[in-house]
Amino acid sequence: MHDFEKSKTSVCPKRSIWPKRSIWIDKNTQTVKVIDQRYLPHKYIIYELKTLKDVINAIKQMVVRGAPLIGVTAAYGVSIILQNTPSGVDETACLLEECELLKNARPTAINLVYAVDRVLEKILVENDLNIRKSVALTEADNLAEEEVENCRKIGEHGVALIKELSDKKNGEQINILTHCNAGWLACVEYGTATAPIYKAHDLGINIHIWVDETRPLNQGARLTAWELGEYGINHTVITDNCGGHLMQHGLVDMVIVGTDRSTYTGDVANKIGTYLKALAAKDNNIPFWVALPSSTFDWDLDSGVDQINIEERNSDEVRFISGELDGSIQKVSIMPATSRAANYAFDVTPARLVSGFITERGICKASEVAIKQLFPEKFVLDR
Repeated sequence: MHDFEKSKTSVCPKRSIWPKRSIWIDKNTQTVKVIDQRYLPHKYIIYELKTLKDVINAIKQMVVRGAPLIGVTAAYGVSIILQNTPSGVDETACLLEECELLKNARPTAINLVYAVDRVLEKILVENDLNIRKSVALTEADNLAEEEVENCRKIGEHGVALIKELSDKKNGEQINILTHCNAGWLACVEYGTATAPIYKAHDLGINIHIWVDETRPLNQGARLTAWELGEYGINHTVITDNCGGHLMQHGLVDMVIVGTDRSTYTGDVANKIGTYLKALAAKDNNIPFWVALPSSTFDWDLDSGVDQINIEERNSDEVRFISGELDGSIQKVSIMPATSRAANYAFDVTPARLVSGFITERGICKASEVAIKQLFPEKFVLDR
């Protein structure tokens, strides 16, 4: 008997009410604050965003990460730019220049550009700086609330897939594999891939989650496992290369992942290693679902492999690994100092390997036709 099966009948105690959001405004100081995700699960540290430099650093250094959260952080970043606009300058020129810097903080997540452009569209029609400040903050708040509601709806739609499998198995445990962290930490609240999981747990459906460690930064082992544990959800952390083995032996019922950018034709860019999970799922006839809000679709791209810019990050993320020892977080080298390392942050899963999308408007196939039926207003006549 596998270790995880021994705990089938045990109920993990829910140790907290729904977690705090991953980004918020401190009502006392009116400062934007985020959870510094670099230190979880060992330390819970709050990071303040007071300047554009703070915002860009938070996005680049993965203080914040996950497409929806990056977008919301960037939206508040526009507000912060306006709050710090010096007197005696061309305000609009300064704003546009600094927004370009913000949009270039990370290349792959489409929500970053979407959020900045959305706030800009609202404020550029105004001429008064104080009005611009008010409009920018309101729009950032609106975007945050929309993303939260989108994720809540993703949970409502996605839980039907889990319930269907549970009914087929007569209430036996449903084993779900996920990759990286597409939880509330990455999405302000609820999460994308985790939203159906939280909802299933709340409904009393018997679930167990296989959590990929997700090298090189271990967002699964550090963040998803922390989230699920805090919520009292039965889970097991596995190495990234274990998923195929589990699928071959009937220990995975479905895969749910998030995405940082998806084309309108159904190709999916997500954390490196997602493509391999999709191939293994296809080979073993296991459903492979992608959960995302509409803000994560790139409505201008029709080919993920050819057109999505895949971020290459610092190779030190591969060369070193961090962990807790005697109460302190330490970083150690795990490879020869003379060896080169490559650090591609994302890969693209072709639409043919995706069972479908779970969105705020419902579930659809990973195809242009199906996506167009859910989001007809996003398509132009000449497409």
